[in-house]
Amino acid sequence: MMFGFAASILFVDQSTKALVRHHLALHESISIIPDFLDFRYVQNTGAAFGILNNADIPFKPALMTAVALFALIALVLYTSRLSSEKPLAKIGLTAIIGGACGNLADRISTGYVVDFIDVYWGTWHFWAFNVADASITVGAGCLILDMALLNKHVSETT
Repeated sequence: MMFGFAASILFVDQSTKALVRHHLALHESISIIPDFLDFRYVQNTGAAFGILNNADIPFKPALMTAVALFALIALVLYTSRLSSEKPLAKIGLTAIIGGACGNLADRISTGYVVDFIDVYWGTWHFWAFNVADASITVGAGCLILDMALLNKHVSETT
C-alpha cells in the first residue's frame, strides 16, 4: 500500500511537470488566482528553496543527484523497518519518499528540478515549488505531528 502511495505521488508530480514543460516557456507564467497564485516554469539546479541554485560548484548536478539518491535510500530503508504501530510516521515518510523520487527523476533526466507553483502576496514571493516539494512538506508535517503525539502520550503516562 505504501509503495502505491509513493508511486501515485511520483506519477502526479511527473505529469504536472510534463504539462508545465509542454505548455509554458522557461520563466513564462500564467495566473491561476490573480495576486496570489501563478504557474511559472522555473528550472532549479540547487536544493530546496533554491539553495545553491546560483552556486558555481564543480560537478553540481552529479553532487546534487548523489546526495538525493543517498537520502532516498536511507529513507526507504528506515521506512521499511518502521513499526506498523506508527502509521502516521509511515505515511509521512512515504510522502517524503514519493516526493524525493519525483525530484530525483528530474535531476537524473535533466540535471535540474522543474518548479512551477508560484505563491505570492503583494511584493512577497515564496520560492517556486512543485508537487514533489509539497508532498515532502506534508510528509514532514506528518512526522512532526507523530512526534508531538508521541511526546503527549509519553508525558501523560509519566
